[in-house]
Amino acid sequence: GRMRYLEARIGMAQVIDPATVRETKVTFGATVTLNDVDNETQVVYRIVGEDESDANNGKISISAPIARAMLGKKVGDEVVVKLPRGDREYEVIKVEYKALP
Repeated sequence: GRMRYLEARIGMAQVIDPATVRETKVTFGATVTLNDVDNETQVVYRIVGEDESDANNGKISISAPIARAMLGKKVGDEVVVKLPRGDREYEVIKVEYKALP
């Protein structure tokens, strides 16, 4: 019936629409709001593929250090990013999966 049809369709679908992901952890495609613990400012990053990254618009590559540090985290978790000028500490405030434009 319909369920088997949907499962077959889902099985063939290689493209993940972030809006359909019901995930609470940070994975590819997530839009993550972080609180910078040092200066209490909020930053928003979307984890995208290498070729889509655009730091000025908050889109960071899945291979960027901050993206790797965020993967698997959920709201309330601490994210520590090791940077040349010292560690930055963030707290995950929100994890969203928004529809692709």
